[in-house]
This record gives sequence, structure tokens and C-alpha cells, in this order.
Amino acid sequence: MEAMSVRKVAFPRYAEYNCAFRYIFEEAMDVRCIQPPAITRRTMELGAKHSPEFVCTPFKITLGSMIEALEAGADTLLMVHGLCRLGYYGELQEQILHDLGYRFDFINLSEYDMGKKKEYIKIVKRINPKVHLAKFAAKFMEGIRMVEYLDEVTAEYYRSCGFDATGGQYKAAYRRFLTALYTARTRADIEDAYRAVRQSFQTIPINKPLRPLRVGIVGEFYTVMDAFSNLELEDKLSGMGVELYRWMNVTHQFFQYSAQKNMGVKIRDLCTYEMGPTATANIWYAKECAERGFDGLIHVKSAGCTPEIDVMPALQTISGTYKVPVLYLTYDSQTSDVGLMTRLEAFYDMIEMRKKVL
Repeated sequence: MEAMSVRKVAFPRYAEYNCAFRYIFEEAMDVRCIQPPAITRRTMELGAKHSPEFVCTPFKITLGSMIEALEAGADTLLMVHGLCRLGYYGELQEQILHDLGYRFDFINLSEYDMGKKKEYIKIVKRINPKVHLAKFAAKFMEGIRMVEYLDEVTAEYYRSCGFDATGGQYKAAYRRFLTALYTARTRADIEDAYRAVRQSFQTIPINKPLRPLRVGIVGEFYTVMDAFSNLELEDKLSGMGVELYRWMNVTHQFFQYSAQKNMGVKIRDLCTYEMGPTATANIWYAKECAERGFDGLIHVKSAGCTPEIDVMPALQTISGTYKVPVLYLTYDSQTSDVGLMTRLEAFYDMIEMRKKVL
């Protein structure tokens, strides 16, 4: 195929998952993927400048990322659907971008019935009418495997990176893994990257105490996973020597959520009904961490996130019942890195002293 004949598709930057989007677009759909630049302050400012004042922060960041993708040459944008206000993002963002003068094709998944398989075929055919469906299915599953590996390795990384006895090899191995995923072209490339990082993690010396401080992180789907959005919360905490646990990721929420059949049963004393996109899962995981004797919980959300505001009373109940401290963090476009660090240091000092006393 000639480069001029294929679509240039982009998806807003989101944590490190764009490696899988790139793989699916280019290897499964035979189109070109335009990677938006890593999110910076400019991304946030671009999005905030053209967004309604009181819209949640992920809207502003994804809008800014779309603008940067269009600046980089994208002619097609893809936007996901969602159960909260995310379901309205696409329609409003498309209108804002057109009003700014950009010309592009916008594929809004909220316009499709994502519960029906035939709708997925419509989306794929819209992106590339000539796509080979059998090839797409195989490569798409390889992209899903990439996401599963990414989530598994990331979870292990934040459980141990704060105890790296070498002072940097653990982080270097993780960065090599990410680079390998972003450049992968085949299933073998994905598997090689996974084996290499697993081997590295097993051989790098770790100096972890017998009973390290353990903190569970829960919160709103976008902000809790995207390092820029939460001001590198996990890196800051792991740098203090904390063992981190975060259930919320793409694998758990989309591929394994239905497997948590007893989730509602376990928290029926805290909530009776499904509370929103991630609210029920966050209450369940917070209770799981409390029952396992974690030293603290951190709740992360963007300003004005209604489902996560509803979670907070349940977390207060868990805190009182299990005597576990909870730190509530709310992010907007004005959140200060210095202010966050001050709160994290105070939280760390509190749970460390509490652990010594107990």
C-alpha cells in the first residue's frame, strides 16, 4: 500500500495503552497510526482553553491530545463510549474541533451498539473497507494480549520498584519493555518483550522488608491510571518505599470484570445497586484491601466526577470499620505537584508511624 492511500488514525493519549492501539490500527487494520505526543502541560492547556469550564479534567486532556494528533497529521479520530459523561465526550469534542477549523473524520463509538458483534465489523470496515476480517481478528487478539501483558507487568513493577537494590535497573527494564511494545510488529515481538521483562524482574536484586507499607489505590478510570493526570502518583509513592496495589486497569475493567461475580455480594452492606462505571469495583477493591490489612488507601478522581463522589461515603465507612486511613485526592487543571507531594509525605509519615505502633 502506498502511504498516501491509507487513513491516518489517532486515538487520544492514554497512559501507555497507545502501544496497543498502534498495533491494532497498523497490524490488524492496515492503516497508519498517528501517535499523539506524550501528554504535557501544553496538552492540558490546549484542552482547557477550548473546553466548557466545569467539564471534568479527562475531557480537557483528551481534547488537547486530539488537537495535537491533528497537528501531527491525523485525518481520522477515534473516541470511545462510556457509561458516565464519557458517553457525551465524542459528540461535544467533535463539534469543538470542527468549530476550531479542523477537518477530519470522527468515529464515535457512542454511536454504535457495542453489545452487538456486527457493530464492531461496521467500525472496522469504516476505518478500512478492504480489511481482511480473519487477519483483523487474529491481530486484534494479539493487541489484547499486549494490553494484558502491559497491565500484569505494570502491577508487578509498582509492587517492587521502590525496593530496587541497584538504584535503577528495575525501572530501566520496565522502560525497555514499554519501548518494545511500542515498536512490536508481530506476536513474537510481543512475547519476546514479555519474556525479557519477566526475566529481568526475576534477576534484579530487590531489598524489600518483610512487612513493607502496603497501599491500595482506587479511583476514576482515567485519572487513576494516567501518570500525567495524577501527577505521577505511583512513581512518587514507590519512591518513598511503598508497595502499591491498583486493581483498576483495562484488563480487569473490560476483560475480567464479569468474572468478579461476587463483587456486588461482597459489598451489599455498603451499596445495593450498581453505582456507575467504576464505582462498584472501587468500593469492592477498597474493602478487599482493608480486609487484607493494608496500611492505607488512596482514592483518586478528577474534579466533578459524580460516580466517584458517590464512592466517598462508602470509603469512609470502610475506613471506620477496618481502621484504615484513606487519602482523598481530587485533580483538576490547577492541581499543584508541590501540593500533592506535601500531602503524600504527610500520609506516608502517618501510616508509617501507625504501623510501628500497631
